[in-house]
Amino acid sequence: MTDLSLLLPMLALLLAIGAFAGIIAGLLGVGGGLVLVPAYLYAFEAMGYGGPSLMRVCLATSLATIIVTSLRSVHAHHRKGAVDLEILRRWGLWIALGAVAGTFLASSMKSVVLQGIFGFVGVVVGLYMAFGKSSWRLGESLPQGAGRAATGTGVGLLSVLMGIGGGTFGVPLMSLFNVPIHRAVATAAGFGVIIALPAAALFLLTPTDAAPPLTVGAVNLPAFGITIAMTLLTTPIGVKLAHAMDPKPLKRVFAVFIMIVALNMLRKAFLA
Repeated sequence: MTDLSLLLPMLALLLAIGAFAGIIAGLLGVGGGLVLVPAYLYAFEAMGYGGPSLMRVCLATSLATIIVTSLRSVHAHHRKGAVDLEILRRWGLWIALGAVAGTFLASSMKSVVLQGIFGFVGVVVGLYMAFGKSSWRLGESLPQGAGRAATGTGVGLLSVLMGIGGGTFGVPLMSLFNVPIHRAVATAAGFGVIIALPAAALFLLTPTDAAPPLTVGAVNLPAFGITIAMTLLTTPIGVKLAHAMDPKPLKRVFAVFIMIVALNMLRKAFLA
């Protein structure tokens, strides 16, 4: 039986995390994983949980939530005809293979290594969010053949090692190869489903030592359920705020926030 004196404070922290993630998602259109993974890590460490597997729990739980949020998003975009099903068909296999490879890799890594990866890639993502321009191009069409295989596998693998969905890497990738931004955002939601489904399923079967209470495999069920419930409530608030203010300067502020969080991850990794 789980001790309520441990469980209740954790639930309170998770309520706040889910509410914040939902507002940010609605306000800036940013995937929750960039917020959820470090927030879960903070919450679990604050409750006294640690060990070499804790970061794996954070990644797995974040990916489990992304299944639900990405399915909702891709369904809404598809109803508007914005999802490019041909891109999903051509890229889906490679992204899924990368996600599976990333899951096995993450399951064999200690928390400190995963924190270092999150920190380094998070800084790069933050810099792109702060200074990237929509006019930047690497080509007029998405890579084909071996280029598609390598790039798609890389997107899936890195996304799992970061505990994030398809938007963080998928939107810049498609935009850099001349896919219109609205179509890129809609299609990247499909990337999120392709990444999160196999990864979360495998993480449910991954044994995890010294995990927070009510963790199945590497997925923490209270964190999953509360995050989904709170994002359903607070994402519409973020959407309303987005229509009431200019999101561009806020996105730069959020980019700085992500870089600070990522640098803190790197600091903890190096000091561990």
